[in-house]
Amino acid sequence: MLPVIIAVVVVVVLVAICVSMYNNIVTLRNRIDNAWQNIDTQLQRRNDLIPNLVETVKGYAAHEKSTLDAVVSARNASIAAPTPEAKMAAEGAVAGALRQLFAVAESYPDLKANQNFAQLQTSLETTEDKISYARQSYNDCVLNYNNAIQTFPGNVFGGIFHFQPRQGFEAAEESRNVPEVRF
Repeated sequence: MLPVIIAVVVVVVLVAICVSMYNNIVTLRNRIDNAWQNIDTQLQRRNDLIPNLVETVKGYAAHEKSTLDAVVSARNASIAAPTPEAKMAAEGAVAGALRQLFAVAESYPDLKANQNFAQLQTSLETTEDKISYARQSYNDCVLNYNNAIQTFPGNVFGGIFHFQPRQGFEAAEESRNVPEVRF
């Protein structure tokens, strides 16, 4: 009778451990999804600010049409991106286009002094800070999840339940380049 009780206790403990590990991996996966939603919210906020910024700059720098068109085009690509990976890539183009726009704005003192432009620039800078923080949080969640499914014994559950590794956010090549300013 004692060996049966011991066997039942061992099985119950193993089942409890398995359930706990599975639930932990699911929780980590859900944190990634939540972190991405936080990034997406901030990206949408930035995308909502861009048309106002472009309209403000148009009044002062109408002949900078190619820069303004690049900002609008990058914004539209970001909005249309269907997956987080595509949105990450498009987001890099938006950041690069905005940097170019702000670099151009430096050559227009009246524009820099415009209160509406200053408010929009401050709002975008605040949003960029929030995006940066959200990216860091997302990458931390991806790291924890990937570690959980790639280390033993989580890798066993990862294989059995088809948990796939996730990709962290990497800065796009466009956002690593310093904008070129020509006068």
